[in-house]
Amino acid sequence: MSNTPATLTVFIPLTVRKRNGRPKIMPPTEMMPANDGGVDPHVLIAIAKAWSWRRKLDSGEAATLADIAKAEDVTAAYAGRVMKLAYLAPVVLEKLLIVRVPPAVSVKDLAAVTVLPWTEQTSVVFERHC
Repeated sequence: MSNTPATLTVFIPLTVRKRNGRPKIMPPTEMMPANDGGVDPHVLIAIAKAWSWRRKLDSGEAATLADIAKAEDVTAAYAGRVMKLAYLAPVVLEKLLIVRVPPAVSVKDLAAVTVLPWTEQTSVVFERHC
């Protein structure tokens, strides 16, 4: 028989950080993507939901936003707020989704920005980063 140990110990340096009040395990910095941009994943998920819901309404798969809210098991108010993200200015969407510039506002405030003209949205959303 071989003299190899029965167990193997692997050390991976992880960092625990609080994110939205919850602990989040962060991988070592050398394993993280170089250009994540720091955009909160909640922002990205909310924008993806908004566009998915917009496609469902446009295609007739869902008749109303209330139907979507019921199917997704969310409140109608939440669905309405998230749906607004599908109407952000193309420049804002490009900076968030492609360039990965983190917004200076929360997801809730991002939805409120959609009532502004497209020319004004960029300065409000990225006021700290532009």
